[in-house]
Amino acid sequence: MIVTNDLNREAMAFEHQLVSWRRHLHQYPELSFQEYQTAHFVAETLKGIEVVSIQTNIANTGIVASISTGEGKTVAIRADMDALPITEKNEHGFQSKIPGVMHACGHDAHTAILLGTAKILAKKAKEGLFQGTVKLIFQPAEEATDHEGLSGAPRMMQEGILENVESIIALHMCPWEPVGTIQMNDGYSMANVDVFHGIIRATGGHGGYPHLGTDPIWMLGSFLQAFYGIISRKISALDTAVASIGQIQTGTASNIIPEEISITGTLRTNSPEVRDQLANEVEQAFKVVEPFGGSYTFEVERGEPALNNNPKVNEMIKNAATELYPAIKIVQKPFGLGGEDFGYMTKQIPGAMFFLGCALQDGISRDLHTNIFDIDERCLPMGVSILTESALKLLKHH
Repeated sequence: MIVTNDLNREAMAFEHQLVSWRRHLHQYPELSFQEYQTAHFVAETLKGIEVVSIQTNIANTGIVASISTGEGKTVAIRADMDALPITEKNEHGFQSKIPGVMHACGHDAHTAILLGTAKILAKKAKEGLFQGTVKLIFQPAEEATDHEGLSGAPRMMQEGILENVESIIALHMCPWEPVGTIQMNDGYSMANVDVFHGIIRATGGHGGYPHLGTDPIWMLGSFLQAFYGIISRKISALDTAVASIGQIQTGTASNIIPEEISITGTLRTNSPEVRDQLANEVEQAFKVVEPFGGSYTFEVERGEPALNNNPKVNEMIKNAATELYPAIKIVQKPFGLGGEDFGYMTKQIPGAMFFLGCALQDGISRDLHTNIFDIDERCLPMGVSILTESALKLLKHH
């Protein structure tokens, strides 16, 4: 991308530093709520940046750095820090040194970009070039939850990190688009993520005398037919919804009819109304076992809410991106039915996330959450510039 203004030049001037930060973080990935060395690295790096106040140990390993020039609006920028339980198969010189753990979703890049954003915003604050406060949120545990089913975003929110914050922005690596492209979407852009657990119960019995008992495997056929008819026959084709079964567990021997079958799956939706409707329809599917003499239990574990991008905040990001990079390509479409716990934050205050093109031009598909995920590091200064300019526009916006 052609560098056209001072902010771009500032970000490009320390591209090597951004790459160094990202590669260090990539080599030492840590799982959710275990980001101790990552948090230490972030805190120590922030200490070298003037006019930044730092709070640590929020939600265990989270950090909030604030850059303030006095009275004015408060906006926030969020980056996640955790990695995934994946063994890396890349062979570049900075692959993960932690067995079985990898930054396979780009959180190393997100963290490096936010550190770079802190550096530029601190300089602008010192020069008196903006009025207000920017909170930089380095969040743990986007990928997993704790013993109470909560990830890092709601845990940090419980400790008040969004108090007095008027809007919030974030970015995400986008390995299906090249550098020079961003993907944006107004409204629901990623999914509500729920997990359901159901058990079909019967009497079971001897495989040679099935007529003397009731068989949950026989009942399973009717349940599956009802379950897979929900999306096509119970939910409107105009609504976004997916229901999938990931686990069916039963049985101990070939000649024993089991007493129960455990079924676990995922429910993905956009709107709160369809979220409730889909859960109710799945429970109704379990009810079909009752005429066959079976019974059931059913529960839904609610995960992160759908990422809901505020159109006005998106407009600020879009304006920032096009002013910085007049030739930038903007793809307007939802990001898919993956989960993103930034949705907790955009549910509480106006906010938006955009996806930053990072695809390597080697012809290999390096998707999120795969053991060969990687990025074109030229996207790093672009991410810094867009986040910085977006935050400055939000501070000025009435």
